[in-house]
Amino acid sequence: MSFVVNDLSAGYGQLTALRNISFSIEPGEILAVIGANGAGKSTLLKTIAGQLTALTGSVVIDGEDVTKESANARARRGILMVPEGRRLFPSLTVKENLQLGTATGREGEWNLDTVCELFPLVAERLNRRAGQMSGGEQQATAIARALVGNPEVLMLDEISLGLAPAIVVELYDRLGEITKRGTTVILVEQDVKRAVSVADQVHCLLEGQTSLSGRNLDVAEIAAAYFGTGH
Repeated sequence: MSFVVNDLSAGYGQLTALRNISFSIEPGEILAVIGANGAGKSTLLKTIAGQLTALTGSVVIDGEDVTKESANARARRGILMVPEGRRLFPSLTVKENLQLGTATGREGEWNLDTVCELFPLVAERLNRRAGQMSGGEQQATAIARALVGNPEVLMLDEISLGLAPAIVVELYDRLGEITKRGTTVILVEQDVKRAVSVADQVHCLLEGQTSLSGRNLDVAEIAAAYFGTGH
């Protein structure tokens, strides 16, 4: 599986929030997209997922240009996102929320049993309503719901936001199990240190544009790109 974003731009109305973003990711890799609030991180994920229409550029998976396809069509191709805020159905049980994730119709290693093995706290709460769970439990459920759709590209938007440190460590520990099965992960984070610690490559955004991109970047380079103090 190859995944390529080329010269991607997007926006809201007359505002261009994202300009000429390009990168490629190999199967089973983690790409960390970092930047301050308003840098364009969530806009990037929404454009890749098909929730926003690209103004320029392309999204290509397995050699197929999906830029003009709907969000549902991209999900059926294996491009799935866990949005900021999780967006579970609070009146449904955990199990019912997970069952909704199978709507992609994709087959693969991930199913109810395997996501319960990955997230024991999800397994213990299958019959609990999602709205009655803690933020960490909801986040694990949201990731599990995306996984049962058997993604080729799994996009995670601010998975650590507002969660207790111990829960964040647990969620990050699971990323290796996800990528080991060949799933590519795009991880949007403001926690730079944590994101970089698991990433194969880093893409820094500043005011909607790439300020730094690459592998094996040092902390000083990343900090300069994050804050816009580099040359």
